[in-house]
Formats: sequence, C-alpha cells, structure tokens
Amino acid sequence: MHAAVLHTLGKPPRYGQFPEPVAGADEVIVHVRAASLKPVDKQLASGSHYASPRELPVICGTDGVGQLSDGQRVFFGGARPPYGAMTQRTVVPRAFTFPIPEAIDDESAAALPNPAVSAWLSLTHGAKLAPGEHVLILGATGVTGKLATKIAKLLGAGRVVAAGRNQEALSTLRKHGADATIRLDIPAQELTDAFVQQAGESGFQVVIDYVWGSPVEAFMAALTRKEFAVIKSETRFIQAGESAGATISLPAAVLRSTALTILGTAGIPARNILVDALQKVMAHAASRELQIDTERIPLADIENVWTRDQGRSRLVIIP
Repeated sequence: MHAAVLHTLGKPPRYGQFPEPVAGADEVIVHVRAASLKPVDKQLASGSHYASPRELPVICGTDGVGQLSDGQRVFFGGARPPYGAMTQRTVVPRAFTFPIPEAIDDESAAALPNPAVSAWLSLTHGAKLAPGEHVLILGATGVTGKLATKIAKLLGAGRVVAAGRNQEALSTLRKHGADATIRLDIPAQELTDAFVQQAGESGFQVVIDYVWGSPVEAFMAALTRKEFAVIKSETRFIQAGESAGATISLPAAVLRSTALTILGTAGIPARNILVDALQKVMAHAASRELQIDTERIPLADIENVWTRDQGRSRLVIIP
C-alpha cells in the first residue's frame, strides 16, 4: 500500500510503499478516506515534539476519517506505530474509532475534530468556562483560535475578545462570535493599553493562548496592579501554543498582584470527556455552526506540500 513515509526526522515524509497493517486483539483496520495535515504532525516529524518517533520509518498523521470493514464511517486516532493516518490503510484500537454524522463530508470530518475538540476542551475541561464569563483568545486568527472564538460563544461566554496578528483574518472574526478584536502586531505598550481597555472593570475570567512570547508579556503587564486592591475575579489562563515565541519573562509582581492561574494542555483527558467533546463538536458541525476551510491534497503530493504555509485553511490528504 502507499503512505506518507517518514525516513528521517526533520525532513518531509515521502510517498512510498509500506507493509500492510495486521489487526491484533481489540484493534481494527481502517480504510483511510482523509487525513488532515496539522502543526502537530509537522512537529512530530521534525523531532521537536516530546512524542516524536524514536524508531523509523513511520507513517505520518495522527488522526483521520476512514471506513471499517463493516462499512461504518469513523473518525479515528491513535494508530499503532509505525502506522499513521496518511496512508491507504492503518490499524488502530477499536476504542479510538468514533462514528461520524452523515451530514459532515470527509474533508471537514478529518480536519475539524483536532482543532475544535482541542479548543472545546481548553474552554470546558481546562478553563471551566461558566456562562456569562469574559474570554480572551490570543492567536484567534489561526485555525484553532478561530474555532475557539466561535466555541466560546456557543458555550455561553458573555463577551469574547479575539486577538491576532493577521489583520485580514482578524477583520472576519466578528461574524464568528468576537465582540471585539485586538491586533497583536502593535508596539508593546500600545498592546498592553489595548488589553486594559478591552478588559474593562470585569476583566477576563478565561484566556486561551495560542501565541505565548511577547504578546503574552504585554497581557501580563496589563494584569499587573500598581497598588493593593480587592481582587474581583480570577483569570484562568490556558497555555496551548507558542506561535509568537517559546519563552516569556514573567515578573513576580504579576503573580503577587492578581489572581492568576496558568494551566497547560498536556495529557489526554478521560475517554468519556473526550468522547463527549467530540460528539458535541460533530453535532455543531452537522448543524453548520462550526465550519473549517479545507483544501484537498492527493497523498502522492505529500512531500511537496509538507512545508507549505496553510494560511487559514487546513490541508486534507486524500489517499
């Protein structure tokens, strides 16, 4: 069978032959119909991710859409190494296959779950967003940030402020649920002032961060109080990406002058939590409340498109 085969960490996978998978106990063979190319796929293949493969060759791709032997169409993940999703057939635990509503096409079903479920869990399982709370999305012009903006509104957020560096994309976010927007590519003091203005008296109870780096430093400066004051609400800050930088400088005054909790997104939640999030995301997708822009790419072109800038759409690999 043909697959996107990674032979060397740090180099694009190549289209080539790979041995057929054989299912073991509690496993199933999935006939793949579509698999999205995501940032995490590139990180894993580069060797920079903590879960990058130790033994090569492997097939790239963490999840996708396919058909089981009984004809059922499913979303799947967790392929047994060295198998992955960007191939004609793969092998996965039966427990990691999930039925897909007929109303959702293969490309959307392959591309939407990873970013949308991630955003859903960041807001619910991580930040524990309550109806009426105010939310700030840092990095809202990316694929996941755009979905997080919409999902925050679907979950009942009272006010959602979307911040990003792509001005063209930022201008479209009001129709996706943003009540206000902030440009992140402005001078640091101007950015801090913008955060203060948009926070208002109530502040932000939830922040979902896909950027880290200097924009977060500007936000932390906006949080820092200059005098003793009564804390009106806690800010739950969920760190989920680092597109603007891998490190920040965090003065102690930030943590000592405000009620701030910083959480990461490591680990996989319990299966029932994951399944519930996936089902709700798929239901909103079936009703067209959640959508994602996609572009079909033949599996044979994987090496050529691997390093391409995806912009605001997600590339979907078709075997």
